[in-house]
Amino acid sequence: MNPRRYTQVDVFADRPGAGNPLAVVLDAEGLTDAQMQAIAKWTRLPETTFVFPAIDADSSYRIRMFSPRREVPFAGHPSVGTAHAVLEAGLATPRDCLLVQDGIAGKLPLRATGEGPRRTIAVRTPRASVREIASADDPRLRDVLRDLPLGKLPPALMDGGRRWWLAELESETALRNATPPWDAISTLAQSTESMGLCAYARSDDPVYYLAVRAWVGAPAQFEDAASGAANATLAAWLASQNALPGDGGFYRISQGREVGHDAIIELTVDAAGDVWSGGRVCTVVRGELDWASPRV
Repeated sequence: MNPRRYTQVDVFADRPGAGNPLAVVLDAEGLTDAQMQAIAKWTRLPETTFVFPAIDADSSYRIRMFSPRREVPFAGHPSVGTAHAVLEAGLATPRDCLLVQDGIAGKLPLRATGEGPRRTIAVRTPRASVREIASADDPRLRDVLRDLPLGKLPPALMDGGRRWWLAELESETALRNATPPWDAISTLAQSTESMGLCAYARSDDPVYYLAVRAWVGAPAQFEDAASGAANATLAAWLASQNALPGDGGFYRISQGREVGHDAIIELTVDAAGDVWSGGRVCTVVRGELDWASPRV
């Protein structure tokens, strides 16, 4: 079979190793669902995306996203990273700075600003809603939050395609020094059909306004290096509470230092209330993927 163009990028980063890694297969036409899942398992990255030609004039390309375990309907860093790879490969041209990806979550616009290594890309995320506002002594949350010094806003469950529990901590120092209670987070994620807990704290840093840690409890337990989707639900929550940091709906967050990364994600809540999640992307690997069908 003909080799397929393949690239690996670091998303929400201006240098290799700082952001959230992503594999992109740029010529995915002809791959079966089983093959795409097998490739995603083989890359061992948080997500692998597959790019297909657009089927109508309203979209720039079609996309499918897979974790090593399953297909994912939407995630922020794969959307942003794939748009970067598509632009580098010349597979699509922005119209008025916009690309439109067509996937399971529908057609979502991505805004590309600037050129070269300083270009930023942001995806308009699916609308997130407040599912529940809870308290720290809620039986489902008690074991998760017991040793975490909480901030002013109450814990909340948000749904933006993926459900996240959100909890504000009293300081950035407390957040960065926190040890996630993995068993309790896993129980919470499974019992509430959520990803887990996204903890955040205000910061006095001159670059970013919030520090964020996203602890995934199911189906696997890990700390996400940089989650565009989790941060989008956080932005929607803060907007609903009139608690957005920054100026004019725009702010930056820091995520991933505790797991060896140093991602900066840019969030914008626009006048319509839509949340845009994005940042810089850098290409680390360019090559070809030769993935033959298994012999019968």
